[in-house]
Amino acid sequence: MIIDTHLHLIYRDWLRYPWLKDVPALDADFTYERYVREARRLGISAVLHMEVDVDPVDMAAETEMVQSISHKPGNMIRGVIAACRPEDEDFPDYLEQQRANPFVKGFRRVLHVVPDDVSEGALFRENIKRLSGTGLTFDLCMLPHQIDKAKALVDLAPDVTFILDHCGVPDIKGQGYDAWKDGITQIAERSNVRVKISGIPAYGDLETWTLDDMKPYFDHVIDAFGFNRAVWGSDWPVCTLGGGLSTWVATTQALLSGVSLDDRQALFSDNAKRLWTLS
Repeated sequence: MIIDTHLHLIYRDWLRYPWLKDVPALDADFTYERYVREARRLGISAVLHMEVDVDPVDMAAETEMVQSISHKPGNMIRGVIAACRPEDEDFPDYLEQQRANPFVKGFRRVLHVVPDDVSEGALFRENIKRLSGTGLTFDLCMLPHQIDKAKALVDLAPDVTFILDHCGVPDIKGQGYDAWKDGITQIAERSNVRVKISGIPAYGDLETWTLDDMKPYFDHVIDAFGFNRAVWGSDWPVCTLGGGLSTWVATTQALLSGVSLDDRQALFSDNAKRLWTLS
């Protein structure tokens, strides 16, 4: 059983995605039906939808759209990680609205697409503290040079579970291992942080990356966090840029060569079940 904790769906006739114009390869509809045909063949049996950085006015509508899709018989979507703007004054009201919906499992604000000082603002940090006691997680999507800012957020709310997306977004193509590894070690020292094994082929050479390119990054993340603090995600459709869903599942299986069944199961499903109360 595989639980995919990082699925993006793109429906351009429902929602607005301002960033798509800058990524022509992803400027298309990526529907649940398109994803699920391949996913079921690979053993994926449940998924969480990850927000897709829609226009801020569409944030609540994105959750509503995905929840409506999930109502279809046999659907694999078990919840959403919703978009949010902790830097905005209306965040408390938005939080309460989303918190009332058990389909919402957590939040994400992509921080490498905004100025570094956004996450350092007093309002942003006060609103992150508001997640304490809610049971909702917060995904960190930040670049290696921003790791100190990630640590600061994590330390604000020690009872909130933070998820470090995409192994901390290493620059694999640029051979950025040394600039990345110490930050991973440091943030892994925080017991309220989990790491998401997802997305890393997109940071290698899209045409020529190999298993050997991915392995040092995977190995260091697991050394730092352990299998009991890691979850798996496809990052579909972004993963199509570097080979696709089947390639990423096969790559992960190869990276797990020699790993015990218990550790494989922890990464692929058990940790996600516990973290987000999934069935």
